Amino acid sequence: MRIPRVYHPEPLKDCEQARLTPAGSRHVLTVLRLKSGAPLVLFDGSGFEFEALLEKADRRQALVKISRMHGPVVESPLRITLVQGISRGERMDYTVQKSVELGVSAILPVVTQRSVVRLDEKAALRKQQHWQQIAVSACEQSGRVRIPEIPLPVTLAQCLAAREQSRLKLLLDPRAVDTVGGLSETAQHGVQLLVGPEGGLADDELDAARGAGYLGVQLGPRVLRTETAALAALSLLQAKWGDLGGL
Repeated sequence: MRIPRVYHPEPLKDCEQARLTPAGSRHVLTVLRLKSGAPLVLFDGSGFEFEALLEKADRRQALVKISRMHGPVVESPLRITLVQGISRGERMDYTVQKSVELGVSAILPVVTQRSVVRLDEKAALRKQQHWQQIAVSACEQSGRVRIPEIPLPVTLAQCLAAREQSRLKLLLDPRAVDTVGGLSETAQHGVQLLVGPEGGLADDELDAARGAGYLGVQLGPRVLRTETAALAALSLLQAKWGDLGGL
């Protein structure tokens, strides 16, 4: 039986005991129905895992006893920031979940001309918190020990204005000539991958991205949905420079 993994937002190093958050306690006690003595693995985003036993379990709160700390080698050596045009509902949720499983370091949601979803300040905060929780759950499931950061959404123009000179910046463009596999550039300082929403990026947005240093790449002859395109590109990047098999 696989030992459940639970994210704990407070530092666990040098702790002998910890009280799980209400959400963590609910998951352990109500969903999984674990009893006292059950083994758990906690992680706090520091890069370490903490072996623990469920010491006290009542209806509302779980107290665990921590026995050992270790640092599993599960994080990709390739730092990828996914700049994702916000897509509708479950599509965006799916993109967040699976990109975390594929090892992204951060996800930057951007509003583009063709974004169907429009967010005011309160809605943007709710969405950001929702996506961040999806990222936490994906880390719990996949064995990751660092939580990818998902900041509040910004416009594509704001994103392009914050230029990062040290990173390789790639833009998914079905009309591009280059492919991920054929790139000769290095990615030692990380990769920033820009993916449009449903309907893709407008022509002037593509031009602006190229002007900001993004190199257009294509994935092949077929037209992919935004969530499929992002995950296909991430898989290729991890295979080329990261820890997913190899090309």
